[in-house]
Amino acid sequence: MIIEVSGLRKDFTVTTKVGRLRRERTVVSAVDGVDLVVGRGELIGYIGPNGAGKSTTLKVLTGVLTPSAGRVRVCGLDPVADRTTLARRIGVVFGQRSQLWWDLPLGESFELLRHIYRVPAAEHAARLRTCSDLLDLDGFTRTPVRQLSLGQRMRGELTAALLHGPEVLFLDEPTIGLDVLSKQAVRGFLAELDRRGDTTVVLTTHDLADIEKLCERLVVIDHGRVVHDGTLDALHTRHGSRRTIVADLDAPWPAGQTVPGAAVTAVEADGTRVTLTLDGRAAGEVVAALARIVPLRDLSVQEPDIEDVVARIYRG
Repeated sequence: MIIEVSGLRKDFTVTTKVGRLRRERTVVSAVDGVDLVVGRGELIGYIGPNGAGKSTTLKVLTGVLTPSAGRVRVCGLDPVADRTTLARRIGVVFGQRSQLWWDLPLGESFELLRHIYRVPAAEHAARLRTCSDLLDLDGFTRTPVRQLSLGQRMRGELTAALLHGPEVLFLDEPTIGLDVLSKQAVRGFLAELDRRGDTTVVLTTHDLADIEKLCERLVVIDHGRVVHDGTLDALHTRHGSRRTIVADLDAPWPAGQTVPGAAVTAVEADGTRVTLTLDGRAAGEVVAALARIVPLRDLSVQEPDIEDVVARIYRG
């Protein structure tokens, strides 16, 4: 396993004012008993509300913060004790922080990083060519970083994090503030990275479209604890999400009509439009049963909304 976390806890001491002269100290657990195992080549989504412990977990995994308790191994190393060695084996992109040189052209930042990580010139050139092709960098590598748009800079940040060939890539809000085209470019790049299977990716984001498009496995953390670790389908099943079929008919839906033999939990009719809520099984049998009852004009299958499910978890 590339990441192994057992019983991780990270405490912070918070000082609050009590009266005019006194100060009271309180210990707050930002991460409280997290267990996480990630295999080589996996791309996982790590999500939660603000203050849930996502960024704290990433900072512990990258050696920025020392855990208060628990066992943490990344690439077989202790992130704090072996921080310098680990830095050469991981890549990190934080949406609000830059690893590029503000006044230098983007290409010169890449060259400086080659020397910092001591990457052979041939390897560096090959990786840069791959990233340039996938992220369309050629049009602005000679532009100073301070003059790049947010989307261009994020594409540069992703490239910079990968030029030394890391085994693990940690991404904290990589699409925050990006326009639609830039988001598509970043998602496409990450999907290709996942397809190749050379790099493990841990993605934290508030944009749940990133999760739906990229991640087969989803880890949800809330109040410092993992409340879900599994697939999106398992999340929907666990929290009662259901697919729906919306059908437009040539005639009004018969009053009191059911759909015999089909996996339907609810039927809502409004004139010639009927909405069927499925029990989680395939929609094909329901559509066939529906067609036997009334002539169909149009039909759509709507997937459950992940934002609604996650919002309910957060509220709970």
